[in-house]
Amino acid sequence: MARGGPHGERCQGCRLIPSHCLCHLRPIMSTRAGICLLMAEHESLKPSNTGWLIADVVPDTFAFGWARTEVDPALLTLLTDPQWQPYVVFPGEFVAPERVISQVPEETDPQADAVELPTQIKQRPLFILLDATWSEARKIFKKSPYLLAFPVLSLEPAQLSRYRLRRSKRDDHLCTSEVAALCLSMAGDQLAGEILDAYLDVFSDHYLRAKQQVKVSWDDELHQRLHALTDQNDNTKMFEK
Repeated sequence: MARGGPHGERCQGCRLIPSHCLCHLRPIMSTRAGICLLMAEHESLKPSNTGWLIADVVPDTFAFGWARTEVDPALLTLLTDPQWQPYVVFPGEFVAPERVISQVPEETDPQADAVELPTQIKQRPLFILLDATWSEARKIFKKSPYLLAFPVLSLEPAQLSRYRLRRSKRDDHLCTSEVAALCLSMAGDQLAGEILDAYLDVFSDHYLRAKQQVKVSWDDELHQRLHALTDQNDNTKMFEK
């Protein structure tokens, strides 16, 4: 049933059954930050996975399967690309204190003065998210030596997870899309973070309605919020032009 019922009918874009497809609601943002997903085995195959929602919203989203014995060369190339400053997003309580940060450096206006700015200020933040269950994420963090060179961003979200499709044993554990939304906001991409948050709510609603064989309510509060935020983004683009 998780694969679409006896006939296996699912949209190739959003993974929902055709009657609950939300591809036409896909919001695309221009963001300062990028997202790098390290995905546990089989995570990308789960219909309830929210990592792909991030890729729908953030153009600079990169995804790699994780394996203990080998590393994708493209991942290493990305992590050493000078345009990016990588941050590993992981709870600080499990990390040496000297690696932990709680804020992302703000972007500095290069026209503020003529002095050459430090390289790390010019770089765009690249948030490395471990897209896995909590036990798998800890394993990825511990057994990925190529992540040791980067600071660890420890999040302290003010709200508990609202993700309803798969439940962690701890309510303060957020799903991948929720973490990305918080990171975007911390990097100055506030509207993108809000849109991704709203997009997750709509996806969760469509997913559960499809599972329960209930029709989508296209004009409810969740859809109205997403439309309002995407309209705000469109208006901002027109103003900038």
